[in-house]
Amino acid sequence: MKRAYVLINCNLGTEKEILETLRSIKSVKEAHGTFGAYDIIVEVIADSMDKLREEITWKIRKIPYIRATLTLTGIGGQN
Repeated sequence: MKRAYVLINCNLGTEKEILETLRSIKSVKEAHGTFGAYDIIVEVIADSMDKLREEITWKIRKIPYIRATLTLTGIGGQN
């Protein structure tokens, strides 16, 4: 399994709507609102890096009102 964490900036006041949409995506294991530089953090899991990339690019980043994302992936061998 491949895992990534996606940090999201969104339009003010749209956090709840975005969180509901994120939680309906099968590959999203957790999604939480945050305080600080980013508004939402999401944990995404997929079978391969290609599938992970597809989920983030075509499902998460296309959600209305998301302005920017930053994706963090783990380094193999440092589990």
